[in-house]
Amino acid sequence: MSRSAITPDYDRYAWVIFALTFGLLISDYMSRQVLNAVFPLLKMEWALSDAQLGSLSGIVALMVGLLTVPLSFLADRWGRVKSLTLMAVLWSLATLLCAYSQSFAQMFAGRFMVGIGEAAYGSVGIALVLSAFPERLRATLSAAFMAGGMMGSVLGLALGGVLANVLGWRYAFGAMALFGLMLALIYPLLVRDPRPQSAIEAATPMMVAFKSVWRGAQLPWVYFGSGLQLFVSASLMAWLPSFLNRQYQWDTATAGLTAGGLVFIGGIGMIVSGYVADRIRQQGRYRAEQIAMAYCLCSAIGLLLAFSVPAGAVQLVSIAIAMFFCAATTGPAGALVAALTPAAIHGTAFAMLTLMNNLLGLAPGPYLTGVLADIVGLRSAFVVLLPLMSLLSAFAFCGVARKSMARAARVSSL
Repeated sequence: MSRSAITPDYDRYAWVIFALTFGLLISDYMSRQVLNAVFPLLKMEWALSDAQLGSLSGIVALMVGLLTVPLSFLADRWGRVKSLTLMAVLWSLATLLCAYSQSFAQMFAGRFMVGIGEAAYGSVGIALVLSAFPERLRATLSAAFMAGGMMGSVLGLALGGVLANVLGWRYAFGAMALFGLMLALIYPLLVRDPRPQSAIEAATPMMVAFKSVWRGAQLPWVYFGSGLQLFVSASLMAWLPSFLNRQYQWDTATAGLTAGGLVFIGGIGMIVSGYVADRIRQQGRYRAEQIAMAYCLCSAIGLLLAFSVPAGAVQLVSIAIAMFFCAATTGPAGALVAALTPAAIHGTAFAMLTLMNNLLGLAPGPYLTGVLADIVGLRSAFVVLLPLMSLLSAFAFCGVARKSMARAARVSSL
């Protein structure tokens, strides 16, 4: 059979895998971020501090960080499609339980279960998607897939805010749960693992794979850089609705819709930045880590300007520009992880990326921002924390570049 006869069928099915896995990632983040749209309502109803609100957001990311490696390892062996389906059912049912919470403790327990359900979805999902496409598309696909998190955040914030304003916050949680359950029923009917498990994957013990991931001199710097930069985007996604509610005195619907639009710009930035990174790398001008450094510096400058100007149109435009760059490192980081590890342990390597993204960024970001906001105010917390984290991320990617140059120098001297 000719190549032309095979390629179209393969390409179409690869995009089916991408579309449905992307859809479940949207559901993942809708369930995760709907909470942030109703922060003002929960704060009023249960008299919560900003630190308590931040903990409700951070506990999900913390559980994702703690469980992503072992659950990703098990998913690689049990079957990625079956594992992804089970995860979606669990986080959707947990979100439904959140809708019935009567206290902070019950909501915290529900969010704890959401975190368990979502723990390995990002790493297993991206491993499944990348296995269905050629290597040359890695940065673009990594950025586009992870942009599903931003798109899900947009819908969670916008729809959550509107539903909470019209029907109450419990209906907002219920709607997100039902959407996830519907997708979870469809997913295993249309998606299968695109390739059989290799003998190497089946025989690699978890600790061996774990040590292989950390053995390289460059990869830990990639993990640190990616996690620190996602501290920024996690903090913004969690607190932008509250910032707009306090700074502009908007209701939950208006604040949620506006925050959703700003996060949407961040998602577009992820996709565009990943595509640009692939094109620049293919032309041989710069390496992925150098491109990531540039994105971090743009993020730091944009954030400092955005939250230093007074409330108004200029500030909103400045926040939009900063949002474009705040998660732009996702594509280069994913490409670096794939390039620096063998295919047999990609699931574990991306699980480690998810682990560091959550432990360094997604979990502490909302909580530490809330703690500082209780002391100095939310706007001041943004100005102090977020540009600093972008600069630290740039420093980490600089470490990747230094290790790359040192390695190239050793090879050339042989």
